[in-house]
Amino acid sequence: MKHLPKLLRKAIRKGTLTLNGPDGFSETFGGTEPGPDVTIRVNDASFDWKIFSNPELRAAEAFMSGDLVVESPESGTGAWDLLRVFFVNKRTFDLSPSQIFWRGVARRAKRFAQHNPVARSRQNVKVHYDLGNDLYQKFLCRDLQYSCAYFETGDESLDQAQAAKKRHIAAKLCLKPGQRVLDIGCGWGGMALYLAHAADVHVTGVTLSEEQLKVAQARAEALGVSDRVKFELRDYRHVTETFDRVVSVGMLEHVGITQLTPYYLNVRDRLATGGVALIHSISSKAPPGVTGPFLRKYIFPGGYAPSMSEAMDSVEKSGLWLTDCEIWRVHYAETLRIWRERFQAQRPDIEAMYDEEFGRMWEFYLAACEGAFRYGASNVFQMQLARERDDVPLTRDYITAEEARLKASENEWLEKVLASTETALSVK
Repeated sequence: MKHLPKLLRKAIRKGTLTLNGPDGFSETFGGTEPGPDVTIRVNDASFDWKIFSNPELRAAEAFMSGDLVVESPESGTGAWDLLRVFFVNKRTFDLSPSQIFWRGVARRAKRFAQHNPVARSRQNVKVHYDLGNDLYQKFLCRDLQYSCAYFETGDESLDQAQAAKKRHIAAKLCLKPGQRVLDIGCGWGGMALYLAHAADVHVTGVTLSEEQLKVAQARAEALGVSDRVKFELRDYRHVTETFDRVVSVGMLEHVGITQLTPYYLNVRDRLATGGVALIHSISSKAPPGVTGPFLRKYIFPGGYAPSMSEAMDSVEKSGLWLTDCEIWRVHYAETLRIWRERFQAQRPDIEAMYDEEFGRMWEFYLAACEGAFRYGASNVFQMQLARERDDVPLTRDYITAEEARLKASENEWLEKVLASTETALSVK
């Protein structure tokens, strides 16, 4: 091997990476600074030059195909061992000429890659969210929450941390009985059902995933709340009614840069007088960037987590008041760690449902996302938006008080809401 070793000699500073090649080649790189240690084996000699035709993408594809195998004995988690070395050395990797070139190409194509009209958005959803509910049941919490959990102490189970997330959002919405709530990107219905029980509100949830819709509707039916919690297969851009509250969790990442301002304008137009919205999204402390090529091609086509500056620019154009903004840092890293470990524990069953390459692809996806939140610039923001400056209290004390009230009453109904998932999934 000739070309790949040159890249690794320059890039690896923290920790060590031992490369074993198909021709008997073996060399250890790095070691100048403390860090993780990993051993990899390359089974295809052509990977030596393929890596330069888009390093991030080709490395991921080689892992998926089995041409790149992690032999590190440290944790036995393959992609996580490899990606930890990448993330702690990311600055030097990003300075490689091939990486600079391909990142520049992605920047120039950014608006096209993220142009998501309604038809394209529907197709993007099918690629990921319609893979089958059985897959997500394997590694998500009982409520099928597929977004960042909220770890108040760090000792919570996944179910507890996801309940805390919903409780935190409900508190920020300042709900009152009888209000009408729009849930944009409602997923499997967990947030809408929580809000309906927490404050006796009427919720309309919209999604583009047929698989998610089936479960959400079945859950509402099982809980006997179909009269006030409705789920529809509808693009948020086709919603014309007004609501007292709007909530959107993990949806903004699928809007795309060209639709970011129209999205916030739509949120504004959906809010009635006195209306409040809560937008929960992945973001970054870094300047505007691009979605990684692996995620863009295999996991979230059309997806992009906007930087704070991009999101704020669109909020300013909407005329809405930003009444509160909270940044979550390590919460998603912990969420992804648990998902990754649960996914690995169910790996044989998942690969039986799909195939081994799918298993390696998703292992790489979950590990890469965890690394971005644990070592990179990724974070999560929660924006509370209002039509007028005094539509919410002037201090944040009410959030803590409302969370305490909700937590005290959850025992009466939360278990039923969680159990409704199993009931819904059992209906074929």
